[in-house]
Amino acid sequence: MPDKRSYHGYEAAIGLEVHAQLSTESKIFCGCRVEYGAPPNSRTCPVCLGLPGALPVLNEKAVDYAIMMILASNGEVNQHSVFARKNYFYPDLPKGYQISQYNQPLGTGGYIEISATNAIKQKKINIKRIHLEEDAGKLLHSGEGVKFSLIDFNRCGVPLIEIVSEPDISFPEEAYVYLQKIKRILQYLGICDGDMEKGQLRCDANVSVRPAGDRKLGVRTEVKNLNSFKFVEKALEFEINRQVELIKSGGEVEQCTMLWDEQKQAVVPMRAKEETSDYRYFPEPDLPELVIDDSRMSRLRSGLPELPDQKYDRFLRQYNISEYEAGILTGSRPLADYYENVLADFNDSKITANWIINELLRVLNEEKIDIDDFGLRPAEISELLRAVQSGKISGKTAKEVFTKMVDSGRSANDIIEQDGLAKIVDRKTIENAVAKVLDRERENLNRYLGGEERLFGYFIGQVMEATDGRADPKLTNEILREKLNGLKG
Repeated sequence: MPDKRSYHGYEAAIGLEVHAQLSTESKIFCGCRVEYGAPPNSRTCPVCLGLPGALPVLNEKAVDYAIMMILASNGEVNQHSVFARKNYFYPDLPKGYQISQYNQPLGTGGYIEISATNAIKQKKINIKRIHLEEDAGKLLHSGEGVKFSLIDFNRCGVPLIEIVSEPDISFPEEAYVYLQKIKRILQYLGICDGDMEKGQLRCDANVSVRPAGDRKLGVRTEVKNLNSFKFVEKALEFEINRQVELIKSGGEVEQCTMLWDEQKQAVVPMRAKEETSDYRYFPEPDLPELVIDDSRMSRLRSGLPELPDQKYDRFLRQYNISEYEAGILTGSRPLADYYENVLADFNDSKITANWIINELLRVLNEEKIDIDDFGLRPAEISELLRAVQSGKISGKTAKEVFTKMVDSGRSANDIIEQDGLAKIVDRKTIENAVAKVLDRERENLNRYLGGEERLFGYFIGQVMEATDGRADPKLTNEILREKLNGLKG
């Protein structure tokens, strides 16, 4: 079990800094529209470009969203918080500083509970702080040949929350599950889409190692700008082993900032690690203290949606499904909503769970789409499942109908009627099919009459095949039994 292993007598202490882009329509300190994929440098103004005389105005929606995440992660909202200037010089930071929070953040404390899997045990990852800040721009580096970089300032000023954990994570697998949980909570709250390919969720990881059982933290390195859960896991595994091997060979870990190189499958140095003093934090003079009143807190607390763990527990209690099924169905809020909307018109929670997990999700995976982009409404799936429940079609035929529904957009009942897929319940039709099968299978029939009664199931299968799976199984069984008994007599 990975939670029992050690790295040659050492253990890791990992803290993650997760940057989540908030889904507001405008930026945090100006009215520029947040729009992924807009033409470069087309969503900028004097405020987000840091031009002289331009003054920031705080986006209230961004504040609300940050508070929602603090509450959802069991933290404390500080009713008085302060914005600060974090000074550093980089081409994609036009002001030469970033407006962030430091000494007095919006949120402190709290935790995220990660669930037990085959790889990790149940665990609480403590949160140190959650604060608001603005994003920087984006550097676009050239490829081979002439070396140059272009800057797109559209992202400057996009609102972020930074979720800083304590160094409570011990293994890369835990970091992976923790990030998944963070993303799921953000999406349930509706405050961040969490698309890592679009930069809406990014992660910096602070890593150190120490002798197993020692409580004193070792010298840490920081792996920056990880934009994939898998990259986080691979980068952490590499960096932990690098530090252990370095110490065991007599070397010392140097505090520095690293980058994950996917091509090299290695962590590579980027620059010397900055200390807090290097940023020369001081209160932002153009923004007043942020004060959260009781009425705002009450409104946001009462307006929190059902969160992933709450929905998971309710699904287990209310729908009598397995932990595995509940885990998949509550993996995203849209999928959980889809499931419950199917149940609004169909009363079997187990059949619905099985159908969504095995059939619907298969289509989503094959098409590489999300449930939001799926073309069939929940009511259409309900109609299909009712046709199975009523005996109108078999489960096998239902899969054929479902495929046609996905391909054509036609309703289940239209396909069943127009394509002649309804279950055959006419006795004469099934009798004819049975007669043809027994006539064709004379050798096997003689074996059955000679005592090999296990061939009964074979004959049933042949009749079902002859009727394209549409013959009513109960009636088919009855007719075949009567026919064979008559031949025996």
